[in-house]
Amino acid sequence: MLPYWLLFLIPAYAALRERPGQHWHLRRQPLLLGAVALLGLMIGFRYQVGGDWGSYIAYLYSAQFMGFLDALMARDPGYILLNWLASNSINEIWLVNLACGLIFSIGLVSFARTQPRPWLVIAVAVPYLVIVVAMGYSRQGVAIGLTMLGIVALVRDRSTLKFILWIAFAASFHRSAVMLVPIAALSMGRGRYWAAIWVGIATIVLYFLFLDDSVDSLVSGYIEAEYQSQGAAIRIAMNALPSAMLLIFRKRFPFLPGEWLLWRNMGLLSLFFVVLLIVSPSSTAVDRVALYLIPVQLFVLSRLPDAFPSRRAGVDPMVLMVVLYSAAVQFIWLNFAGHSSAWVPYQLYPLV
Repeated sequence: MLPYWLLFLIPAYAALRERPGQHWHLRRQPLLLGAVALLGLMIGFRYQVGGDWGSYIAYLYSAQFMGFLDALMARDPGYILLNWLASNSINEIWLVNLACGLIFSIGLVSFARTQPRPWLVIAVAVPYLVIVVAMGYSRQGVAIGLTMLGIVALVRDRSTLKFILWIAFAASFHRSAVMLVPIAALSMGRGRYWAAIWVGIATIVLYFLFLDDSVDSLVSGYIEAEYQSQGAAIRIAMNALPSAMLLIFRKRFPFLPGEWLLWRNMGLLSLFFVVLLIVSPSSTAVDRVALYLIPVQLFVLSRLPDAFPSRRAGVDPMVLMVVLYSAAVQFIWLNFAGHSSAWVPYQLYPLV
């Protein structure tokens, strides 16, 4: 477990030392590249880590018998193309995982750089989003990383088009990302009606490109089979509680113009998933889609020290509480989660 704890302690230590708004330490190119490299290499060079490891080996094997056009027209073409490139070069799974790890890490670090305490964002992300999702569910990990790039484009650039393009790219790795497109329409301020029209058109196009031929299999595979996901209630609560705090203490959180609508909608959706989990016959389906709402955790928890400031000198007590909470999440998951044995021990590819 030591590699996982080192991966957490580095950003946690930086988070305890950083001050709000002092982005210089993460904006400097060497440290920025270092954060991306550390996360990307840990994710990319893992060996037999994650519950879906066997499935990803099967993807690589199948890609050997595909042509380029076959890969391009396959389901989840972004991920299949990566496997096709790997199978036609060195034929090693680490190349696919490394590409996925770097894409995810770029998305996470880019999102973190837009927040007042970027290292705290990364520290909060490591226990579940990095270790469990990015290392365990490669395709969806990439999709979430690309989704965070879309959030940056929507909030910072106020560009609905860029958001849709990033989501389309994400959907090429995991089709469920298409479900986030309507959030853009609901999060626009001025010109929201025209934006809603264009987002609606984009949603229809992306649906037929990525989801239309797989809805039946989704329904039969998850809903009708009533698949249950261990710990789904806890993971959805991890989104719901920060969302409730955001909605209750809205005035304590500073927002950029138009940013409030995005986080309000994602917060409400997180709370809706609590109800959906209760009424849905398949907790697995709800659990997997709810992963796209993890950025709400990163946004709220990393801003708690500024929403509830302390006058004490030295380490901010709220920062310490968030770091300790994140450490507890990591400890509990690694030691007590039902499938954590698929992650432990961490094995590094070159050393196996």
